[in-house]
Amino acid sequence: MNIIIPMAGRGTRLRPHTLTIPKPLMPIAGKPIVQRLVEDIAKVCDTSINKIGFIIGRDFGKDVENDLRKIAESVGGEGHIYYQDEKLGTAHAILCAKELLEGNVIVAFADTLFRADFKMDPTKDGIIWVQQVDDPSAFGVIKVNNANVITDFVEKPEHFVSDLAIIGIYYFKDGAFLNKEMQYLIDHDIKDKGEFQLTNALENMKKKGAEFVPGQVSEWLDCGNKDATVYTNKRYLEYLKEDQLISKNVHKKNSVIIPPVFIAENVTLENSVVGPHVSIGENTVVKNSVIQNSIIQTNTEINNANFKNSILGNFVSFEGKSDDLSIGDYNTVQ
Repeated sequence: MNIIIPMAGRGTRLRPHTLTIPKPLMPIAGKPIVQRLVEDIAKVCDTSINKIGFIIGRDFGKDVENDLRKIAESVGGEGHIYYQDEKLGTAHAILCAKELLEGNVIVAFADTLFRADFKMDPTKDGIIWVQQVDDPSAFGVIKVNNANVITDFVEKPEHFVSDLAIIGIYYFKDGAFLNKEMQYLIDHDIKDKGEFQLTNALENMKKKGAEFVPGQVSEWLDCGNKDATVYTNKRYLEYLKEDQLISKNVHKKNSVIIPPVFIAENVTLENSVVGPHVSIGENTVVKNSVIQNSIIQTNTEINNANFKNSILGNFVSFEGKSDDLSIGDYNTVQ
């Protein structure tokens, strides 16, 4: 199985945190979003991973590229880096890794996470992960027949046609077939809403006999902005086993930890209450503080603070009270 992960966007809605790292490398319960995504896909597909192609911007840097290769290795795959120099739509993004479009392929856009209680059936022509939503107008959606086979793909419908939204994860039995149909869009300049859309390629594949079925997830978790990312961190902490989330090398003095939490190596807690739903990166110091439902990254110092529903970056110094913080790297707030 090959996996292709388009992730060239910088995540402007999650600034200031994405000014220093791409959004897919933001931590969720101690691991980057993209690593959580790869691990969850590996569990669902229940087969060996051969190659993982990460489609990124050229400005992401060699450190990011090395981190992505390590993520691929962590699930037994071989990491490959591809660049998307122009943002011309989903089909164009996937084609940046066209050499991986052969045999069984999963395409997963790295701005969403999911929980699913099914194992993928690799004998299907294609599986499109979906979730029921209240307002489908902002998404691509599918329609299904009585046999639960997909009959239509509609990109951001202006009028109601279905509430089954495509979450951005797809399986294809024949990657070469997908490659051919996406390339057809490029060669003939076929765009929808100004971009080369994957859904148009899927529609052409369906017309040529491919049978797609939905894979409905139990929960779809967005990481598009600060509040959504904090909520996703909360949900992952609730899923994961508590004994795997607190490092043995935590220096705790007169402090209370309320699970579920993630606490990394060499964290110091003094005269503080931490949790529930808090993730703390390595080498961070928390003193005389109460923290709930928040993400705190590495090498940060917090003193005399009381906050929740917040994200603090790396190398931050903070003191104060708030219900809603979003502080980027290397900032001091008192």
